Amino acid sequence: MAAALVDPPLPEAVDLRSIDVEALAPLLAAQIEEWETELDWDFAPSATLVRRFVQMHVLTGYALVSPANPAQVLGYSYYVCEDGKGLIGDLYIVKKYRTWELENVLFHASLDAMWQVPGVQRIESQLLMLSDTPSRRIPYSAWFQSFPRLFLEAPASARLPARQLSSAISIVRWTEALQEATGRLIAGAYQNHIDSQINDQYRSAIGARRFLTNIVQYPGCGTFFAPASFASTAAGALCGVSLASLVSKNAGHITQVCVAPSYQGIGLGYQLMRKSIEALAAHGCHTVSLTVTAANESALSLYRKMGFVQRRAFSAYVWEPKG
Repeated sequence: MAAALVDPPLPEAVDLRSIDVEALAPLLAAQIEEWETELDWDFAPSATLVRRFVQMHVLTGYALVSPANPAQVLGYSYYVCEDGKGLIGDLYIVKKYRTWELENVLFHASLDAMWQVPGVQRIESQLLMLSDTPSRRIPYSAWFQSFPRLFLEAPASARLPARQLSSAISIVRWTEALQEATGRLIAGAYQNHIDSQINDQYRSAIGARRFLTNIVQYPGCGTFFAPASFASTAAGALCGVSLASLVSKNAGHITQVCVAPSYQGIGLGYQLMRKSIEALAAHGCHTVSLTVTAANESALSLYRKMGFVQRRAFSAYVWEPKG
């Protein structure tokens, strides 16, 4: 009698806090290499933080382990929950094994865990290395929304002509003393904006302030670079910012561009970005990148006019139960 055909067992999601940090080392090395190849981005600082918290057995998340060799980690995800929201900080599977079916094993485990946290009403994620295909299925699809986003890049050496602004507008270096004012600026500028649907921190000055703290203090968007971050003021009030970071020794990143609604359309955002790009080039950066929501047509048009081209497409994911 012929033997019955049996599907091989899928890799299993196990608690990340049970994983030995050395078992994660080959995976993190592959992730660092892929970020460098795909995005010219040095992921090593973020990998160091992951390694530190895994070593302390405090990072909430899951590891995807091989059924044939439980010591072999094929992927991982981690998440945080705070103030009624869950955030998937990362979800990565080695390219050789990466399929949306295996990514969904990690998604299911992480989402199920977060929905069990008291008070969690919403979950967000933005994952650049995901298998983001239109046909893929997503867990908890009834609560799910996807927002296409783009990773754009431009040469830092591009010669961008200056825009003449009103003499009433001043542009100065951004400092941490402006964080409170910047939080209010972001919340005002993103009212009813698609990006506030993606990141609910944009909906309030307090949330925007937390967003800024993450940009300045943590390596998720690169290492904050004050010399290439600028603010504009008029009549004693903050009316625009362009904040920048370093993502490798040769690459800069614009982490936030924001202009108050009453000052939009006069070239202020362009001029702020121009100064950030010039400062990054002077520091030795060869390229400058940024991310933008594909539906944000006005911003996308500006960036393309400034020489930015698409390097990668990805999506922001939001899960939010209705009713």
